[in-house]
Amino acid sequence: MRIPTLLFLSVSLLAECGSPVACRADQAPPQLLDELIVTGERTGPGLWHVHHGSAQLWILGSISPLPKAITWRSTQVEQVLDSTNQVLVPKPLEIGIVRILWLLITERELLMVHGGKRLKDVLPANLYARFALQRTKFGEDPDKWERYRPIIATAFLQQAALHRVGLSARLDLGAAVRTLAKKHHVRVQEIKIAGVGDVLEALKAMQPVTENTCVEASLVTIESGLPRLMDRAQAWATGNVERIESVPEPAEVDACLAALDSGAAAGDLIARIRRTWLEAMESYLQSGGVTLAVVNMDLLLGHGGLLDALRTQGYDIDAPQ
Repeated sequence: MRIPTLLFLSVSLLAECGSPVACRADQAPPQLLDELIVTGERTGPGLWHVHHGSAQLWILGSISPLPKAITWRSTQVEQVLDSTNQVLVPKPLEIGIVRILWLLITERELLMVHGGKRLKDVLPANLYARFALQRTKFGEDPDKWERYRPIIATAFLQQAALHRVGLSARLDLGAAVRTLAKKHHVRVQEIKIAGVGDVLEALKAMQPVTENTCVEASLVTIESGLPRLMDRAQAWATGNVERIESVPEPAEVDACLAALDSGAAAGDLIARIRRTWLEAMESYLQSGGVTLAVVNMDLLLGHGGLLDALRTQGYDIDAPQ
């Protein structure tokens, strides 16, 4: 999972409440991730097969965002589950109402604009003008999100834009696979790739220039990137991996990722996510048996991705059919 997406998920619960006073301690905490519906209507994504000798690992690639009403066919996954020893899924990022309120008290300066300033006072004029224009399209309040720091405010705006076009960054493929694994009596192992504390540490270390670079990436996504995200989601639902690989990220999104990679805390977080997944997959490959893992495609594909790393370790990889 790319860090902008991870950050987006970590603040999306705040948007669920709308404002701190809208969250009550007696409310049931909203779910951060929603489960996909498993039906027979779509071909769905294919599986990569990693193997060497008796070692076998099947990888189901996930992407975000996806259409809120998406359905996918589980035929191949269920076939693999018939002979699978364990399923690896990322541990969901969990945060409840009480934690949200606590963060708003203890980490207010981290999440909000401080010193009596507003978003328009800290965001470069050109970026703020673009933010304000998009806010008129996707928000009802002309001053909405003015008290939040730039990257948080833009995450709210991006969530509103995705919602408008029927996309969601909260659909959890892992939850759907958990359900299937339970049906087939297969053990599920959760891989903790990052927690709320990790994201907060990345926010603390984030320099203004990096934050502005990522704000611009989100704005480009909102301004012109929604059709690309919809195209990518459709390709995932129909199992068209080639199409996914042929839909490149905007240069601004790559610039954001590069800026985060070069930062101390955020860069370390990115490296740890990659390393955690690679170590987990190699461990189960070396232990023998058959394993099914649900891994974000941004981590899998491209030069230096997890698939490349596994090839370097001597494993053979068959692409999805």
